[in-house]
Amino acid sequence: VYRYARLILGEVEEMGSVLDRLKGISGGRLRIAAISSANYFAPKLLGTFYERFPDVGVSMNVTNQKAVLDLVLENEVDMAIMGQPPGDSQVEAKPFMENPLIIVAPPGHRLAGRKRIQLKELEKEVFLVRESGSGTRGAMERFFRENKLKLTTGMGMGSLSSIKQGVQANLGLGLLPRDAVLVELQLGHLVELPVRGLPIRRHWYVVLHKGKRLSLAADAFKSLLVKEAVELLKD
Repeated sequence: VYRYARLILGEVEEMGSVLDRLKGISGGRLRIAAISSANYFAPKLLGTFYERFPDVGVSMNVTNQKAVLDLVLENEVDMAIMGQPPGDSQVEAKPFMENPLIIVAPPGHRLAGRKRIQLKELEKEVFLVRESGSGTRGAMERFFRENKLKLTTGMGMGSLSSIKQGVQANLGLGLLPRDAVLVELQLGHLVELPVRGLPIRRHWYVVLHKGKRLSLAADAFKSLLVKEAVELLKD
């Protein structure tokens, strides 16, 4: 019953999208989901969008990667911003910006200041990790597995902010998006370790349910992500 209810609601929303296109971008709403690390840049992009289309109601649900994908699959949002999505046949994903992952340490760490660090050195360290279902955690585990390294995990953290604070408190190292630690790196609260094979080259993706018809407002925001995000976030 729930499945059929979602299908019917999807048809109703599709009809609303058609009407929106007839009226132009005036009123309406934009519903997006985003993984937590996108919270470091998504508000600025949404701010630009709101300046252009102040009559559009905007909501953003920030959660982990698995939950974000579920929201897309259940048609609860227009689109999502996330890291590398799984190869699900029900979604389509388009990259719009680089998302490099780096290893950070406190300034006084034994590896800080080294010009080049071999991968094997990482087996001697403890890493702070996100909860299961986090895209960042999944990327870390794949990196260690592909390089045949033993990963030693310490405390589990519920957010990127808590991992940053834990690293600064010398509780372990962190593998984090560079965008998420720019301020701490500039202030000298954290340092990036020049580890061989890093950063992990990844991208940010805009993810939609395959075949979804976007409202005029949603289509405008998707266009902003794909065509303008890099320039808008340069400052």
